Amino acid sequence: MPDQKDFTTVFAKLKAILKPYAQKMVVVHDTSSCYYLDTRYIMKNKQPLCFGSVRVGKNYVSFYLMSIYASPDLLKGMSPELKKRMQGKSCFNFKEVDENLFKELDKLTKAGAARFSDGKFIDSLRKLQES
Repeated sequence: MPDQKDFTTVFAKLKAILKPYAQKMVVVHDTSSCYYLDTRYIMKNKQPLCFGSVRVGKNYVSFYLMSIYASPDLLKGMSPELKKRMQGKSCFNFKEVDENLFKELDKLTKAGAARFSDGKFIDSLRKLQES
């Protein structure tokens, strides 16, 4: 089983990737084991659109980035190493700090934030919800 103390550092580094976007979003959770951001966009179900989060689990630290779920084209050019960390359509799992992968994840997060703040993209989400 991984050392939970190491997870504290992994969590802090991954949280630092999301933190710059907090000013333009809503911080839902900010604890020692969960950092969660929603966009200010409210969906048809009256729930906010999730941007991303970091969560400490039993076996790894998970980084969720919903913009890649909504726009899988953002994953083009993703390294095979980061792809190996992917669980499902929007989650990456880490047991230790990997600066190169975290830099790549930071770029992906920046691209995702740009996509989620694009008026045309938000309009297309609205149209999908209406259909």
